[in-house]
Amino acid sequence: MSFDDLAARALDTAAKRGAEYADVRFEVVRSERIETRNGVVATLSDATSRGYGMRALVGGAWGFAAASDLTPAGIDRAAARAVEIAKAGATIARHPFGAAPPHAYVDSFATPIVRDPVEVPLGERVALLLDAEKALHVSPKISVGRAWIDLWRTDKTFYSTLGSRIEQSIRQTGSGLEALAVGEGEVQTRTFPGDIGLYKSGGWEIIEEARLLQNAQRIGEEAQSLLTAEQCPSGTRDIILGGSQVSLQIHESCGHPAELDRVMGWEANFSGVSFLEVAQLGKLRYGSDIVSICIDNTLPQGMATVGYDDEGTKSMSSDIIRDGMLVGYEMSNDTARSIGRESNACVRAQSWEFVPMIRMCNLNLLPGDVPFEGLFDGVKDGIYMESNRSWSIDDHRLNFQFGCEIAWEIKNGKRGKLLKNPTYAGMTPQFWNSCDAIADKNSWVAWGTPNCGKGEPMQTGRTAQCAAPARFRNVQVGVGYGG
Repeated sequence: MSFDDLAARALDTAAKRGAEYADVRFEVVRSERIETRNGVVATLSDATSRGYGMRALVGGAWGFAAASDLTPAGIDRAAARAVEIAKAGATIARHPFGAAPPHAYVDSFATPIVRDPVEVPLGERVALLLDAEKALHVSPKISVGRAWIDLWRTDKTFYSTLGSRIEQSIRQTGSGLEALAVGEGEVQTRTFPGDIGLYKSGGWEIIEEARLLQNAQRIGEEAQSLLTAEQCPSGTRDIILGGSQVSLQIHESCGHPAELDRVMGWEANFSGVSFLEVAQLGKLRYGSDIVSICIDNTLPQGMATVGYDDEGTKSMSSDIIRDGMLVGYEMSNDTARSIGRESNACVRAQSWEFVPMIRMCNLNLLPGDVPFEGLFDGVKDGIYMESNRSWSIDDHRLNFQFGCEIAWEIKNGKRGKLLKNPTYAGMTPQFWNSCDAIADKNSWVAWGTPNCGKGEPMQTGRTAQCAAPARFRNVQVGVGYGG
């Protein structure tokens, strides 16, 4: 469907009402979810939403309005409302900060897919989940088994008074398993892949990559084994974190604090503010020399990979941490301009109904040069942990504690006995400076997060933190269980 005529009317109405700049984003979003639980289909949903969100700029202040009314009268009302809100903001703003984007684009983008999920019969999808969930039940101690698939298709077209017209068709896919074991006075959970499933941009090939059926029995066995495993010890240990746990560590201790609106105090809801400061750029040693974390919103299969963000800025790659030093942030046009830079395309909205804001996108810890098994070499007394179970971090994203689903003792470079309820804690810069090895690209996975929350009213974002397993020295472990 072409929105050209409606967009022209919206932008023209906004300009006539006094907007110095305006843009409008039309979206059609289809979301599907299938979940099986204990042998039955527990969820089967297929929903479509369509509408548009419009921004208007007046006197350095932004206004936003959204609607699903695609009639000419509805378009006029939404455009007028966005301008009215901008004018109201301009009358009370202490310092005008808004400005039109510096570039216009006429372009299109589509997520590459190998197999379109809509071509996979519903019966085939359900059968995969039922078979995988059944395989979790290795004994009566597996009280609950779950398997699920999520599919999203977002078709959006962005227009601006600068002349931008950007069409995008974005596909995002994910699936996972969970086994809940009960017995011996314990409740233990194992999830696969990682702690929430495997989520990426792409089609049915992402479901196949997860290999749910091939891993289900092992996950059920591990959940059962945790019931009688030894408790994770307390003390200072070297630790190795699995890739999905490193991904969450990046998300919480780098991704959120590197959002420039938090750094500047413009945003504090839901995830707090940030210990990072603009004055620290190029000066703060965030991590060891091997720690480099970059944004790459062009990454193949990255959950947040798009052609353009929701301000119409072209996707790119940029550094946040380079060789351990803080060198950048996740930025919008307005925040970037305030520190003398240009946006790195990190503005997203949950859907057409929501105002765009700075969001974590594809935030990647670059892989090292050590094979995964080589991480264990030289660890005399340590713990290997996988799959997040709980987390706690202060509202400056500085002090944290994480709990994982499963762990193994490491003695003299070898993985040993199973451990339950593992936890570790630290302070963000100290922790990342203790990183002395990162696994190579063979272990590097584009771990996606489908449910990152931010803002008030809260928006859910789909992000990625690509990572490989990594080793950290002298970390406090076993400090308590926050299950």
